[in-house]
Amino acid sequence: MSQTFKQLIALLSSFSLSLILLVHAQDQSGFISIDCGATENSTYTLQASGLNYIPDTTFINTGENKLILPEYRDGYILPYISLRSFPEGIRNCYKINVTSGIKYLIRAAFLYGNYDGQNKVPDFDLYLGPNLWDSVRFPNASEATTIKELIHVPLRNYIHVCLVNTASGVPFISAIELRPLPNAAYGTQMPNDTLALAVRYDTGPTALNYTLHRYPSDVHDRFWEPAERSDWTQLSTSSTINPDYNHNVPSFVMRTAATPKRANESLNFYLEPDDQNSACYLYMHFAEVEELQANQSRQMYITKNGQPIIKSFSPNYLSTDTIRISTAMSERSYFSIFAANNSILSPILNALEIYTVKEFLQSETNQADDNFDQIFCLLLKMIVEAITNIKATYKIKRNWQGDPCAPQVYSWEGLNCSYHANEPPRIISFQVMEYAIRDLSSSGLTGEIALSISNLILLQTLDLSNNNLTGPIPDFLSELPHLNVLNLEKNNFGGSVPAGLIEKGRNGSLSLSFV
Repeated sequence: MSQTFKQLIALLSSFSLSLILLVHAQDQSGFISIDCGATENSTYTLQASGLNYIPDTTFINTGENKLILPEYRDGYILPYISLRSFPEGIRNCYKINVTSGIKYLIRAAFLYGNYDGQNKVPDFDLYLGPNLWDSVRFPNASEATTIKELIHVPLRNYIHVCLVNTASGVPFISAIELRPLPNAAYGTQMPNDTLALAVRYDTGPTALNYTLHRYPSDVHDRFWEPAERSDWTQLSTSSTINPDYNHNVPSFVMRTAATPKRANESLNFYLEPDDQNSACYLYMHFAEVEELQANQSRQMYITKNGQPIIKSFSPNYLSTDTIRISTAMSERSYFSIFAANNSILSPILNALEIYTVKEFLQSETNQADDNFDQIFCLLLKMIVEAITNIKATYKIKRNWQGDPCAPQVYSWEGLNCSYHANEPPRIISFQVMEYAIRDLSSSGLTGEIALSISNLILLQTLDLSNNNLTGPIPDFLSELPHLNVLNLEKNNFGGSVPAGLIEKGRNGSLSLSFV
C-alpha cells in the first residue's frame, strides 16, 4: 500500500489529550464523520485528533459490514479498518442531513484491504445525488486505496452519497466525512460551482521528514501532501504565519516555501486535464518566510504556457495571501512563477491546490416550485416521505434510495417521472405505492402496521398477507379514500376488525381478507 496514503490517514499525535478535546469542542461544530461498516452504537473519538466518528447505520440500511484483512491494517486508523460493501442492488445511497446553502468539503475514502479474500479490486461509480461524482478505480489489489473529495454547496437539507454497481465488482466504501467551510472559501466565477480536488500540495517541506497532518492542525481537516521536486529547494521559518481567513491554510503548511535551486530560474509545473475542455481552478498560497533587508525584494509574476496571467506582486511577510487562477484545460498546460526584473530574490510558493469544476447538470426531483400546483406538491412530498418511512420501518430492501427520479436509469422501481429539457424531473404517477404494497406480502414483516401508510391517500391495493404483524388493525385503513383491496390474511393481529372496514366490505367498496 502507498506510504503516502498510510501517512495521510495515520494516527497522528502531537498534542495532549486535554488540548485535543478543547480544540474539538471549539472547532468541530458541523463536522460529520461516518465510519462505514462500523457496528451499530460504536461511536468513538480518535484520541490523537479528537475527531468523533459515528457508525453509518442511521444513514443507510443496505449493504454488509466487513473488515479489511489483518495484514493490511498496519498504519491505518480505526475508520479505515471497517467498510460497507454492497453485493445487492444497482444503486445504494447514504442520506446525510446537512445545512442547505453552506459550503462543505465532502470526502469519501476507499480502502480495499482484500476484505473479501478475492484479491481482486472492483471498479464502480460514485454519485452525489443524481450526478456522477467520479469513478472509483484502483491500480491493483496491493495499492487499492483512494480518496475522493468535493467542495459543494447543497441546495437541500440533505445529500445523497451513492455507490453504483457497473458490473465490474462489488462497490464498497470505508468512510464519509463532511466539513463545513466558510462560504467565501474557494470562490469561483459562477456562484456555488462544485469543485473536485485534483491535488493539494504543501510545496515547502521535504518528503523525507514530512508528517502528513489533518485536524486539529488544519481546522477544516484537509489533507496536505508534500510536493518535493529535484529542481526546488526549501525556505522556512519557525514563526507563525497569519492565515487568510477565507481559506485558513494552516501555519504548519505556510511556514515553509519552495524556491528554485538555481538563481534566476522559475518554479514550474504542469497540469494534465482528465477531461477535454474541463475548467480548473488553481489556488496558490503565498507568504514571505524571510525577513527581508532594506536592499532586498521579492517580486513575482505568473504565466501559463508562456503568457503572463498574474502581474507582479510581493508576498506579505508572515501573512498568507491566496491567488486564484481560473483556466480552461483542453490540453496539458504549463505554469511558471518568475522573479520580476526588479526582484533581488527568487520566487516562492508555499502551497498549491488544484480543483476541476464538476458539471452537475442533472437536477434533483422537483418537489415544489412556483409553477407546480402547491397542493399536489405537498401530496407528493408526503407520499415520498411515507414510502421512505415504510421502507425504514419494515427494513425493506428495495431500490428506493437516493433521488426518486434522477438519474433516470436509477429511478425508483414502480415510479413514473416526467423528463423535460432544462427542467427538473417530476413525479407524475404513484405506481410505486402499488408496487411497494403488492410486494409486502410474504416479506417477513413484524410489529404493528406502520402509521406512515395512512399518508398514502391514493393507495388502491394493500396486501400485507403472510407476515408476522401484530397489534390492532388500525382504524386509519378505513379512511384511505381509494383503497379497494385489503389483504391482511395470515398475521397475528389482536382485537377486532374496525367497524369502518367491515362496512366497506359489506357494501362492496372494499375487497377485505383478514382470516
